[in-house]
Amino acid sequence: MLSSFGLLGLLGLLLGLGLLIVLTMRGFNLFITAPLCALLVALTNGIPFWQLSDKVDFVHGYMSGFSGFVAAWFLMFLLGSLFGKLMEHTGAADAVALAIVKRLGQTRAVLAIVLACAVLTYGGVSLFVVAFSAYPMAVSLFKGANLPRRFIPATLALGSVTFTMTSAGSPEIQNWIPIPYLGTTPYAGWEVSLLVAAFMAIGGYWALMTMIKHAVQKGEHFISRQSDPTLSDKPLPHWSTGLIPLLVVLVTSFILHDSLQQAALIIALAGGVISLYLLNFRFLHNPGTATNEGVLGALLAIGNTAAVVGFGGVAKLTPAFNQVVDYMTHLPGPELIGAAVAVSAIAGLTGSASGGQVIALPEIAPTYLDRGVDPEQLHRVVAISSGALDSLPHNGYVVTTIRAICGESHQNAYWPVAVVSVLMPLLGVVLAILLFQWF
Repeated sequence: MLSSFGLLGLLGLLLGLGLLIVLTMRGFNLFITAPLCALLVALTNGIPFWQLSDKVDFVHGYMSGFSGFVAAWFLMFLLGSLFGKLMEHTGAADAVALAIVKRLGQTRAVLAIVLACAVLTYGGVSLFVVAFSAYPMAVSLFKGANLPRRFIPATLALGSVTFTMTSAGSPEIQNWIPIPYLGTTPYAGWEVSLLVAAFMAIGGYWALMTMIKHAVQKGEHFISRQSDPTLSDKPLPHWSTGLIPLLVVLVTSFILHDSLQQAALIIALAGGVISLYLLNFRFLHNPGTATNEGVLGALLAIGNTAAVVGFGGVAKLTPAFNQVVDYMTHLPGPELIGAAVAVSAIAGLTGSASGGQVIALPEIAPTYLDRGVDPEQLHRVVAISSGALDSLPHNGYVVTTIRAICGESHQNAYWPVAVVSVLMPLLGVVLAILLFQWF
């Protein structure tokens, strides 16, 4: 039974999370709302605002989460943003988009973006960087097909954080975290993973196209912005000069991933930026503007994401969070269902798929393995389930993609994102559990 203080702490944790989601949906500034919601969680859980001797306090908890994320990801955000801006300012993104339209037709604009994101993600490129890189091309394709631009974040998400992020063989960390806990390989449960990935890809694409068609029938269309690149007032490079830098990023990160881990992405992105500049410098009329926009975009994106990560840092200090983790990791019933529920719930609380796994696996892995659960089945269920509730409105990738990269509001763009990155993975993990039980 929870004490009155324990109940207050749990209510404070849930209220803080709910308030953060509501304020994010309403477009409030995350640099203000995230620490305020985290402070509410801290106060209701008896965590002091500041103390010198013991670093378990609100200020240290929030800033450790905030600064830790910036320290780990700043170079990737910076290089990824620069890459995207150079793709835009040189016209390379437009050139690639036009080449795709000529081959697939304007009606396949969404499919082209999903496939491009899927290739980059499965090639080892960070999810955030994929969004930076693919956005300029997405704008061109959506403009050519006259599709509502509020669906661009969902299109990027479908190709990045669904069927590729958690599938067998994926180099993304969400597929690699379970390995040391379960003694498996990145290809664990590949037969079921293949079926689930196909289900999420086809189902997500069908759902997204249905939403877009319905919006178009209601009169929605592409609305240009002053900051959008135009096709008519400047010559474009050959489409291959936009594709080659993407391949440089993809191939370099794939080759160096095992040996250099996260540093491989820094080298790959630097190679992509350099190759993009060398191949298209004649078309870069204002390098200073492109660089400044890239730097500012990176700072805004990583700042918004780090603000939410700081909230998670405070939440993890609370007794209420520990109670939730303890309860979720000891659920009765079938082990695969318990693992899916535990990882999904913790990922939702922290706004992080990897966070959900790292917190839950040390608790559930030894217990479930002792009960005879197949480690490959557990690996795949944990990976897929981590990519569901993590994509609630306060998730770092969601915030960065919708606001900082695409310049949309949560009210306009989040619900399509939720369909492809929350609903489809939830259905996918149900399918995975059923398939493992049957076969």
